[in-house]
Amino acid sequence: MTDQAPAAAPDGPDIPGKPTSASRTTLSHIMTHNDTNLLGTVHGGVIMKLVDDAAGAVAGRHSGGPAVTASMDEMAFLEPVRVGDLVHVKAQVNWTGRTSMEVGVRVLAERWNESAPATQVGSAYLVFAAVDADGKPRRVPPVVPETERDERRYQEAQIRRTHRLSRRRAIMELREKRAAEGFDA
Repeated sequence: MTDQAPAAAPDGPDIPGKPTSASRTTLSHIMTHNDTNLLGTVHGGVIMKLVDDAAGAVAGRHSGGPAVTASMDEMAFLEPVRVGDLVHVKAQVNWTGRTSMEVGVRVLAERWNESAPATQVGSAYLVFAAVDADGKPRRVPPVVPETERDERRYQEAQIRRTHRLSRRRAIMELREKRAAEGFDA
């Protein structure tokens, strides 16, 4: 929907934008007894790993090379996942900066032996940084939203980024103030 032009950068030529659909992916996995917690449901950490794996694949696809998890902005567990559930982790790039990108993830679960529709059981937002062979940040192509939903996700991602940066700045200011007052930072 948005005809987003590639951002000019002082450190190199413009990189052509990529549509949201170019890197969108789904990772599916059937949950087994090895994935359970003490309550007999699937351990949240197992779901988080699947989320990180799918998001990392999308980030690598979009950026055209290695990308590392910089932060998990939010992980919401909406429903428990059970042994025998077929879990689908759907991920896409929502927003891009110069060297980073936000990947949105939806987690769906369905009984492996039923034809009922999948239920959303979780969602997450992760920030990835594209890196070169030396682990240094490298530029990423702009993401080009294709649908109204993609455009909404892009705008919401910008809000989350603004909040992340504001929170980081407020924490650093508080630490500096406390250090100046003689308290441990």
